[in-house]
Amino acid sequence: MEKFQTELLASEVNFSKESYGLEWLGRSYARLLASDAATTLLREDEAFNQKPENASSQNLLLKGDNLEILKHLSHAYFEKVKMIYIDPPYNTGGDGFVYQDDRKFTVKELQRLAGVSEEKAKRILEFTMSKSNSHSAWLTFMYPRLYIAKQLLRDDGVIFVSIDDNEVAQLRLLMDEVFGEENFVGAFPWRKRTSKSDVPYGVSQDYEWVLCFAQQEFLAGVDVTRKYYYTDDFPNEGWRLSDLTKQTSADERPNSAFDMIDPKSKKIYKFNPNRAWSVTKETFQSYYENGKIVFPDDYEFLKINIPSYRVFEREDKAKALKKYGTTTAKKAVSTMLPLEVGRNEDGNKEIVALFGNKIFSFPKSINLISHFIKLATKGDDIILDFFAGSGTTGDAVMQLNAEDGGKRRFILAQLPETIDPNKNKASYDFVKNELGIEEPTIFEITKERLIRAANKLREERPVEVAGQDLGFKVFETMPLWEDYHYKAETLEEDTPAPFRGDLLGPNDLQALFLTWKVHDGSPLTEAAVDYDLGGYVGKYVNGRLYLMQKGFTTDHLVTLLEKVEADADFNPRSVIVFESNFQSKNLRELAESLKNFQNQKSLEIDFIMRF
Repeated sequence: MEKFQTELLASEVNFSKESYGLEWLGRSYARLLASDAATTLLREDEAFNQKPENASSQNLLLKGDNLEILKHLSHAYFEKVKMIYIDPPYNTGGDGFVYQDDRKFTVKELQRLAGVSEEKAKRILEFTMSKSNSHSAWLTFMYPRLYIAKQLLRDDGVIFVSIDDNEVAQLRLLMDEVFGEENFVGAFPWRKRTSKSDVPYGVSQDYEWVLCFAQQEFLAGVDVTRKYYYTDDFPNEGWRLSDLTKQTSADERPNSAFDMIDPKSKKIYKFNPNRAWSVTKETFQSYYENGKIVFPDDYEFLKINIPSYRVFEREDKAKALKKYGTTTAKKAVSTMLPLEVGRNEDGNKEIVALFGNKIFSFPKSINLISHFIKLATKGDDIILDFFAGSGTTGDAVMQLNAEDGGKRRFILAQLPETIDPNKNKASYDFVKNELGIEEPTIFEITKERLIRAANKLREERPVEVAGQDLGFKVFETMPLWEDYHYKAETLEEDTPAPFRGDLLGPNDLQALFLTWKVHDGSPLTEAAVDYDLGGYVGKYVNGRLYLMQKGFTTDHLVTLLEKVEADADFNPRSVIVFESNFQSKNLRELAESLKNFQNQKSLEIDFIMRF
């Protein structure tokens, strides 16, 4: 983290006044925000997290400003995330995006910290307080979030970002800079709707884009060896289904423009003029006679709507062997997304199915997010979405795990954005009346969707989800106390800190401990063990002992040293104390005793004091 901050704060070298790059008002400020310390603490929703379905869950839903949340995650989850998917504000002018920032810098502070002139510092501060929705405002908003997100990605990690035509050009340049132009994978065009007629210039903007960047090959989920079905009619030969249509019209393929008839049920499946069959009528008949055609009524578990083509496992292996020289080679993936990923209307239907009403506008479809998760992840990989919205990403992770038995984990972050009853009455009424939340926010919809999606899986697919993690833990950011800081100081400093930490209650101390724990590299889901030191309770996690409470005495110190010597499971590499709750003599005694103990036992135990 220190190297990262140094890199961000280092003055930039201007090799040429005509050099190519992305510049905007607020760029220096955005770089400062990326390295500036968090201005919040973390606290836990203990009642929710202790529920049986959540108590051992590795999934996370975080409530707060996602920039603050990313900063809190930057130590504990550094290079731990396999995939990031985000659907940030598109800055369309009608989506409500405006740049807002509650950080308060003086002109002189900004000059010093960002390395800019007084005039530019003034312009930047005026700009950050203007609630702008310009391209500069959007870039200032996105830059620090993407920069920190990059630190969370594994070396083989991948990021997908949804965007539309309003900011796609700016986003591509920004991601080129943050993730490296050489790491651009592709731009996936996603058809969000069918064409509209009443549009400017008579051009219907039906597509959005999903930009993808990665440092290494990431196609973890597209091996030629796939999931095959074994059925009573083919008990010894695995098979899968392939699409029997093509993205061409009947005019382009007139020989494929015919109605298919199921010989058993006599049901007629009419051809789609805009998406023709991939076979002629003669080929279809030949395929049917050889058991290649599967109709929707043939297998109840498939839940397909149109006839499909059966591909046997031996055929896949023979093709892969011929093309790649191995049966486990990976296939290339097209940027053209399959129709199955759905459109806006599919995301709307999924919301209505869970809530009985359209309480969220323009959610992405589960199949769209699942498509990318399948490409990029497997096993127990972590998927991060810090613009969680309605919670589609978490829903998709749980559904995909149910399908393939994976143990993927999700981390979602969502701002508690207030719902305007005049603009989103259905959302407002649902959260206020059905959930009983006095001040309705989008976060409550995110949370409720994850709960309902998990319950639906338990009801509809009990066998597949047996043993699966369908819970999640909730944490949220809270403001720092006035005058608070937790930089370590020397014992020789006798000047009392202006912050009265000794006045903090149990809940405040718990929030402080949780924030320190994550700052020191322990994941949020990693539980601390309470160690009784003769009546004084210390919190032990990941080789660190935290002494937060008041009342630490010499007797407790003796017990601590005895436990270190006698308990093989208790091996603290550092002892971290909250100075405000300790008397000076006890601090010195603790520091000196640990130092002497290290010398005698050849152990290394760091003593860290925080304020």
